[in-house]
Amino acid sequence: MTASAEKAEKLPGTRPEGTRDEREASTRVQEMFSRIAPRYDFLNHFLSLSLDHVWRRRTAQRFREILARPEARVLDLCCGTGDLALALERGRKRFSSAAARERRAVTGSDFAQPMLDRAKEKAERGHARVEFAAADALRLPFADGQFDLVTAAFGFRNLANYDEGLREFARVLKQGGELGILEFTEPSSGILAGVFRFYFRHVLPRVGGAISGNREAYAYLPASVAKFPSPAGLAELMRGAGFLDVKWVSWNFGSVVLHMAKKS
Repeated sequence: MTASAEKAEKLPGTRPEGTRDEREASTRVQEMFSRIAPRYDFLNHFLSLSLDHVWRRRTAQRFREILARPEARVLDLCCGTGDLALALERGRKRFSSAAARERRAVTGSDFAQPMLDRAKEKAERGHARVEFAAADALRLPFADGQFDLVTAAFGFRNLANYDEGLREFARVLKQGGELGILEFTEPSSGILAGVFRFYFRHVLPRVGGAISGNREAYAYLPASVAKFPSPAGLAELMRGAGFLDVKWVSWNFGSVVLHMAKKS
């Protein structure tokens, strides 16, 4: 077994400090993200120097063939305030010649209602064809084989059980459907890796905690990234869940990774 696989095996899912099992971990994450919802968008853009917009746009570009099909069904999980779901919808506009009324709406889901409330407001302001539903990514209220594309941006890491999440993603995907998971990871080596770790572990928690008023949430973020499987480790988990053609592309000096795969 590789070191990355061992790391993934030892950590079945996120475990915020003080939680004892999957149920407690899931509840704590839900509470944290519900509390920081009012400042979530501002901090995402501020702390990433607005590069988060670029990463989501690139993600949509990677799935342009699916988005160009007006009948394709798209699900964005752990959608938070809806930024990736909205980016995917904007991609549909760019890549498809079909009229708006002919395109299926993108579906976004999250289990933190305050996040969804803001996502809905943004979609309404922009007249975007995106529908939102409250749902736990580990127990999705969707039928088997319903979607052509399932995505998650910076939310998969927060699941209480990664294997269970991947199996659930596979369940709702059609045969041959595609999966995209956009996540942070710690660069493995080099000067920039050290700079990234210093920023993530010392600067981000202080700034994020001060602005949001929730130090716990922004201390949890770097801790969860440090414990998250490497790209190779997550790829092994994806293959174990039955996904094929697993690959990834990294951006921002290796700190942001888009993992891609197809349902077998």
